[in-house]
Order: sequence, then C-alpha cells, then structure tokens
Amino acid sequence: MVTSPDDLKYKLFTRRAGLVSAGMLVLTSGLVGRLYFLQVVGQNQYKLLADKNRISLRLLAPERGRILDRNGHGIAINRTDYRVNIIPEQTEDVEATLAALKSFLPISERRKRRILRAVKRQRAFLPVTVAENLDWETFARVNINIPDLPGIQPDMGITRYYPEKDLMAHVVGYVSSVNAREIGADPLFELPGFKIGKNGMERVLDQRLRGKAGNSRVEVNVMGRVIRELSRTDSISGDTLNLTIDRDIQKFTADRVRDESAAVVVMDVHSGEILALTSTPAYDPNDFNLGISQKKYDILLHDARKPLINKTVQGEYPPGSTFKMIVALAALEAGVVDEHEKIFCNSKFEIGNTTKYCWKRQGHGFVNMVEAIAGSCDVYFYTIAVRVGIDRIHDMAARFGLGERFDIDIPGEKKGLNPSKGWKMANRGSRWQGGDTANVGIGQGDVLVTPLQLCVMISRLVNGGMAVNPEILFPQEGESVETPESIPLSRKNIEIVLKGMAAVINKPYGVAYAQRMKKPGMSFGGKTGSAQVRRITKAERDVRIRKNEEKPWRERDHALFVGYGPIENPRYAVSVIVEHGGGGSKKAAPIAKDVLEFMFTRDKLPAHSQTHKEDNV
Repeated sequence: MVTSPDDLKYKLFTRRAGLVSAGMLVLTSGLVGRLYFLQVVGQNQYKLLADKNRISLRLLAPERGRILDRNGHGIAINRTDYRVNIIPEQTEDVEATLAALKSFLPISERRKRRILRAVKRQRAFLPVTVAENLDWETFARVNINIPDLPGIQPDMGITRYYPEKDLMAHVVGYVSSVNAREIGADPLFELPGFKIGKNGMERVLDQRLRGKAGNSRVEVNVMGRVIRELSRTDSISGDTLNLTIDRDIQKFTADRVRDESAAVVVMDVHSGEILALTSTPAYDPNDFNLGISQKKYDILLHDARKPLINKTVQGEYPPGSTFKMIVALAALEAGVVDEHEKIFCNSKFEIGNTTKYCWKRQGHGFVNMVEAIAGSCDVYFYTIAVRVGIDRIHDMAARFGLGERFDIDIPGEKKGLNPSKGWKMANRGSRWQGGDTANVGIGQGDVLVTPLQLCVMISRLVNGGMAVNPEILFPQEGESVETPESIPLSRKNIEIVLKGMAAVINKPYGVAYAQRMKKPGMSFGGKTGSAQVRRITKAERDVRIRKNEEKPWRERDHALFVGYGPIENPRYAVSVIVEHGGGGSKKAAPIAKDVLEFMFTRDKLPAHSQTHKEDNV
C-alpha cells in the first residue's frame, strides 16, 4: 500500500507536535518545581533576605554616666546640646541656605567646605551637622527664622559638660571624638558625634561610663529612608561614679595655689579617702570636648608650668627633708640611735674624700632626734643614714608606700624611685657608695617621690602605723572594703618621730614655727622640705650661695611640706609641692596651714589644745 504525500505530512506534524508538547511539559514542570521551591521550600530563607532589604537595625547611643563628688555635686555631667543641621534634599541651593544662616551664627570658610563635602558624600535626605553646642539665644534666633532657611533643621541632643571647668580637669580628664585608629573598636564609635574618654577617669573608666547601646528596628524603603519603627530596645546609661573628693576642699586648695606650679593632696588618714587632688595650672576640659583649637593646644603644650601634667601622680620630685622621718624610723628600728643621743653639727660632714654641708651655715650644735627633725639638721641625718645603711632605709620607705604605684583610676601614675644597691648596679652598672646613702639621708640623690606618695606616707605615720591605701572612688554596692594591715613598727618609735614633727611647727626652734596656728583649739604638725634642682658648686659655697629669689625660676629649689592635724587626734594628712618655690617653710608650709585651717573651721572639729606638754610635742 502506497502512503500518500498528505499522510506523510500529517505523521510528520504529529511527531513534531508531540516533541514540542513534551518539551513544553518539561519546561512547565521545571518552572512549577522552581516556583514551589522558592515559595514553599525556601520560603524562610528568602523572606529573611527580603526583610534585610526592608528592615534596618540601628544603634541607639547610651547616655554617658555622671561623675559626682562625695556630696553629689556634678563634676562631669550631660547637658542639652543645641545644634543645627541641614537636610540637602529640602533646599534647592545648599550654599545659598548656608549664606543665609550666617546672619544668625558664624560659619567659617573651613567649616563651610567640610559641610559641603559631607553633603556630597551622604544621601540627600540625611542631616548634616552645621553647628553644635550653641547657646540658647543663637539657637532661638535660628528657630524663629526657620521659614527663611529652607533645609535647616534645629535639633537637640546631649553633650558632656564639666561645670567646674579646670578645677577637676586632672582628675576626671575629658571626652573627645573618636579618631580613625579607634573607629572599629566598637560599633557605637561609628555613630555621628559619639565621644569617648581620652584622659583622666573618663579614659580609665570609659567602659563603665559608656553604658550599653540600645537598638531600633525600622522599616526603610529602597533609598534607605525610614518609614516606621517596628521595635525598640532602649539603651542603658553608664554608671554614676561617686568620688571621695570634696569639691569645696578641692576649690580651696586650687584657689590657694592658683598662681603657682604646684600640687596639693589631702587625705583622710584612716580611710585613705582622697579629699583633694589638685594640680596647677590646669586646663578647661570643655575645650577638648568642643574641639580645642591648635593655637590654644600649643599654648598649653609649651607652657613651662606644664598645665597638661597631673603633678599629683605624674610629677616625680626629690623629697628633700620630708624624707627624714623615714630615715629616723629606719635608724630607730635598727637600734643605731635613740631619741636622746646628741650628734654635733658644725655644718660639715666628711665622708671619704667628700664634704657635705648642712643648710645652716653656722651649724646646729648638739641635737637629739626631736631637735634634728624640728630644725631639719642635715648633718644629723647624714650621720644616722650612713649608720643604718641604704638597705634598711629602702625597706622602711617601701613600708610607707614610696616607690609604689597605687592605681587610683587616674592614668599616668608614676612610681617614683626608692633606690637600693641592687637598683644602682642594674641601672648604673656601679656599686652603691656611702656618699649615695648620705644623699638619700636628706632626701636628695636618687630618691624620687610623687605628691600622692608623700600624703600616703604621712597618713600611715600618723594613723598608728596602718598601711592605708589611697582611694578616689567610693566602692560600688556589694564591693568589699579591705581593712589596712598594721605596719610592723614600734609604737614608741613612731611617737618619737611625731614629736619631732609637732615641734617643727609648735616649738621656737622649729623651722616652721612662724606658721603655727594661732586660732584657739587648732594645731598641726608637719615637716618642711627644700629639694635642690641643681648642685651647688664649691666656688659658690666659697663666695656666696645665691638665694632662691636671686636665681632664674627653673634653678630655684622645689618647696615641699607634709603635714597632719589635729595633733592629738590626727584626721587629715596633706602634702604640698610648689615647683621652684624656694624654701618649704616659707612657701609650702603656709599653704598646708591654710588648707588644714579651712578644714578644721568647716568641720567644726572638737577643740584641740595648741599648747602641749614637752613629752607630747
């Protein structure tokens, strides 16, 4: 049977149609399968990806914790920050708007260029900061004229503020903007205007003060504009820190040494609480928060009196005669001298082929320990220092906190230097000599201390020999307070030294007798010191030693004083150092007297007799 052409064409069409239909069926099945996978199997995954494009998680900056003094006065607080932003998409001409805004607040050309760069860099609907930390009058003027300032957006935020300005600068430090090296350390650092601690307690305790960030889940469109807030977790404010410092005492001490390059530390001798920690001159930490100018910073940096240095913990000085109590205790404890032995001072002390001198050119004659402390006889202390040796002196100094860092949450604290034989061999490559011991015996040579260490030394001496440590922060709830250990010393020997310190002020032969308190019921004891900053040559001694006031400022002695009061029941210790101030009895002792007198008057302490029996002074 012969197949016709039409039949062949039909069979060929049917075969092709079947193939096409089969192909379409396969494609349709694949498409349906893919749709099923996307909408059913992969639903959760693709919903999450869609949400990520639609939902934005944004950080909420926490409010920084406050720093308060012991009476609740604000030292570092937060206050409203009045600022002005510009939203580029809401103005046809950004430069014209800025030009109009200049009628109400100053905008430098440099600032204008920075604003325009930010406008180009950011999306048009995002605000760009034009000015911040405005006073209320300026902020109000801008608000009143908003109709004439298209795109301008007045705004209120929070900024750090130091109401006491330079009074507490060296204690609290300051905050400042995050720099490029720090930017990746914490997501919070990327928030516009976020600031962190850069100095002082603001820096050391930054984590506690910073708080914890919150977050806001917001719905945004494809351009990133916020449509609505979906959920919110509020931030947690930083801790409030309560200092042991008393603002009023701090203010009195700062005012008293306002014109000096000086340091004053005041402590409670029993608790170790620091009541004042003053270093002058200082600076205004608000300048760093707002953005200090290069000119102002250079002035601070190159000031010979070093206002950026916290002298109370960073300044290291020869203690001069304030160290003599340590030498006296070491000698008494070793039994190489007693309180009654008299040593002759003719103003010279020979050791090896070297002659050392007493500050009093005619000498003190025969003096016992109390008289030597009261009159600050150098020959007496040269003699007993060489007798007792540097090892015992070093050990005694360590018991009283010299050469120790106390870590009181203020950066840059120095250890000073409590020298020993081993230290000299390790650092100088030479053996310790008798002349070295004699120098240390009067607080010169290699020994160095900080004003904080001197105040700790006096506190431990007058509180009955308890190894109290300085504290600048009250403990948090639940924190334990350590009880200070007793220093293993003879109580009788401590009393001998205290008798000498009381005589410094209250006996006619004391070097600071002129500074005794004449108000009824007030008394204090202490020890003066004058630390040389340059060696006096033999030629100068042969002709005439220049008085401090005849020397250039940098060549004058440092003036020191350590004191305590009241005598019969010590409560406060104070240390004073006036850089290049000259004599301790004339410069530093009057400052300490005024500080203690202020505290006695303010606290209305029970009367303490100014006149004492001979065996109690």
